[in-house]
Amino acid sequence: MPSTPATTATAQIGVTGLAVMGSNLARNFARHGHTVAVHNRTAAKTKALIDEHGHEGNFVPAETAEEFVAALVKPRRLIIMVKAGDPTDAVIEEFAPLLEEGDMIIDGGNAHFADTRRREKNLRERGIHFVGAGISGGEEGALNGPSIMPGGSVESYKALGPLLEDIAAKAKDGTPCAVHVGPDGAGHFVKMVHNTAVSGEFAGQRHHGRGWVSNSSASHRAVSHRPHLYDRLAA
Repeated sequence: MPSTPATTATAQIGVTGLAVMGSNLARNFARHGHTVAVHNRTAAKTKALIDEHGHEGNFVPAETAEEFVAALVKPRRLIIMVKAGDPTDAVIEEFAPLLEEGDMIIDGGNAHFADTRRREKNLRERGIHFVGAGISGGEEGALNGPSIMPGGSVESYKALGPLLEDIAAKAKDGTPCAVHVGPDGAGHFVKMVHNTAVSGEFAGQRHHGRGWVSNSSASHRAVSHRPHLYDRLAA
């Protein structure tokens, strides 16, 4: 479907930060039939995404933060895909004043869980949900089905979860590799555990000369089914 200008609220989800991971994630949503608002600090990346992949689904390009937010249906679901640290804080502060109570910001980057806890607390006090979501699978996974580990409030997952489960990788029985793993920084905490487990698995299989296939759902199942572990380990 052709892209449409950001004039009315039609997008179920938005992605800002259109490097390869962000671009592929936006394309994944669009391929699954969701209208996706797209935005980047430099408009050239937004234009390139539409020119090259606009045929894959319905995108709503936005040049400004205001246009981007206006394109999102309520409650607004805004995914930021930028570098961890100060760039993430800068993007949050750019968009948070434009949002309303009940809207949500989802950080799909590689933030440290302690930073996610801080951001979630600050935004909660402003009535905005903040979801730190670990996304595993790299560039290919972002496009074709990642493992997604969102934290944040239960309320936010009710509005966000069905979209994430739709685009996530699927187990053999069809179960999506996306599950609410706990409060505040739990998503990025579980991603950290997942990265450690995958690194160990890769090293072990490389040592034994075998190929490597990651079980992308195992590590977040282990923690999400035992929420007290996060409370103890992240304290």
